[in-house]
Amino acid sequence: MVAAPRTSLHAIVEEESSKRRQILDGARKVFMELGFDGASMGEIARAAAVSKGTLYVYFPDKAGLFAAIVEEEKLEQGKVAFNFDPTRDVDTTLSEFGRAYVALLCRPGGGSAMRTVMAIAERMPELGSQFYTNVIFHTVNRFAAYLEARAALGDLVIDDYQLAASQFMQMCQATLFQAFIFQASPSPSPERIATVVDSAMRVFFVAYRPKAK
Repeated sequence: MVAAPRTSLHAIVEEESSKRRQILDGARKVFMELGFDGASMGEIARAAAVSKGTLYVYFPDKAGLFAAIVEEEKLEQGKVAFNFDPTRDVDTTLSEFGRAYVALLCRPGGGSAMRTVMAIAERMPELGSQFYTNVIFHTVNRFAAYLEARAALGDLVIDDYQLAASQFMQMCQATLFQAFIFQASPSPSPERIATVVDSAMRVFFVAYRPKAK
């Protein structure tokens, strides 16, 4: 009699990953519909189509579940490889970065984690701080380092690189991100994003490009 083949380690890992994904998708849906306070582990288990026992195997509580969703958002944004090569010219880099950054922020389904973080940050500041540091400020720092490198080459005149980086990123979001995050407007079109980013670049260069002699 031939023994049944053992389940491979790879298959087990894949199954575990699939189950975790199933739970996170269900949790995201419940958090968006009911908010953090209104969501229960029972509701999340039903939305994920798993038992509460299975849910607790993967996550001890709601906070742990939401922290995992925040971490996913960090990883998702990390997949977008903004090109901050200091040898690239400023016009090309700012144009490409601005477009890619706003498209990432306003991607369909991309605002769910941020909306929930905003709703619970006052009561759970550690999650809000984690999200800001790992998702938003990380990009500000990388962009600021690029601006400092270009300023050293004489392309820009900037006193506060983090401030300048934040200003450009905020200008690129103008009229787009708030309308999207509060669900007043759908994801903006690439054409609309380009219009706003081009305007942001004009204002940025008036402030920070060396004046012609």
